[in-house]
Amino acid sequence: MKNLTLITLCMLLAPATYAQTGASAKFKKLHWLAGRWESTSNKPGQSGSETWTAASAGKMSGFAVTLKGKDTVFVERSTLEIKGDDIFYNAQVTGSAKPVPFKLTSISDDNFVCENLQHDFPKKISYKLTGNRIYATISGNGKTIPYNFIKAAPASH
Repeated sequence: MKNLTLITLCMLLAPATYAQTGASAKFKKLHWLAGRWESTSNKPGQSGSETWTAASAGKMSGFAVTLKGKDTVFVERSTLEIKGDDIFYNAQVTGSAKPVPFKLTSISDDNFVCENLQHDFPKKISYKLTGNRIYATISGNGKTIPYNFIKAAPASH
């Protein structure tokens, strides 16, 4: 009877353990995103950056800012995090009440895609690493906006 109970318990827990392991393995593929990335696709007179840090084993925090001179014209706080069996990119721009979730739908060692087809715009967010550059796009409703970044040199002390 003890063995049957133990076997039943293992069978019940195995799918949850496997799912977490799968999401965790996928999440580890996002490690290349950590660091500060300088925008190379700004409008004249503007500058910008995106910074990602590992907040925990299953969460990264992102902060993007666009400046015009010394004035802040855009801020976005984002997270990439494991929720259950899935990974979500949660984006919150200044003035929005709550973050908008985009579910990870594709990932490899150097790119990922997150989607939320119910959102007005964007519906899709993608990042592609090539050398020390990131090519990101937001898209939906027939419109695509590219963002290009280069890895910032580490700060010297």
